[in-house]
Amino acid sequence: MSKEFNALVSQGTWNLVPYAPNQNVIGCKWVFRVKRGKDEQVECYKARLVAKGFHQKLGSDYFETFSPVIKLTTIQTILSITVSRGWKIHQLDINNAFLYGKIDDQLFLQQPVGFIYPNLPHHVCWLHKSLYRLKQAPRMWFRELKDFLVSHGFTNSRSDSSLFIFHHDANWLYVLVYVDDILITGSSPKAINNLITAMGSKFSWKNLGQLDFFLRAGSYSN
Repeated sequence: MSKEFNALVSQGTWNLVPYAPNQNVIGCKWVFRVKRGKDEQVECYKARLVAKGFHQKLGSDYFETFSPVIKLTTIQTILSITVSRGWKIHQLDINNAFLYGKIDDQLFLQQPVGFIYPNLPHHVCWLHKSLYRLKQAPRMWFRELKDFLVSHGFTNSRSDSSLFIFHHDANWLYVLVYVDDILITGSSPKAINNLITAMGSKFSWKNLGQLDFFLRAGSYSN
């Protein structure tokens, strides 16, 4: 819990402001879960602070919420391309992905249980970045990632908004996005490494190496 809280504070997720009666203050809670690998062995234990999004009011502190995820048919198509051309598929897991989404709306959050500032117990958190379970959080994160990829020369596929394509000379790169799980493949290992390095300068990620386990499905090559 302390690690998660410190990460939120260090990333400037909020600042404390006095409570005002006209504020719609959203609740929050701690959620604990066990992350398992494809063999069902425990990889890590996670504590995450999430917003009680059901406290939000449509038209007041959220508007649009839709965020795309990669289609199964797109995954199958890209996998068939990589197999036929002998490309490697790299997998990244973005740490605290939703925290990178910048909030457009004015949102206020209760101070997290266990971390209430003793000198400011009645202050609330004015959110500047998204939290999990905010209704607009997935949309804000996807927008942040999309802006980054487009700035590096990628374009959105017309058939799937979560597929990003880079083409220059003989080089092709594909980036597949499923919330905070990213697959990267293409014809140039150097270009892939450059992209992963650039992403590391923008986002905190865990490099999972070559594709092994994605959307609860295992992968192997021979």
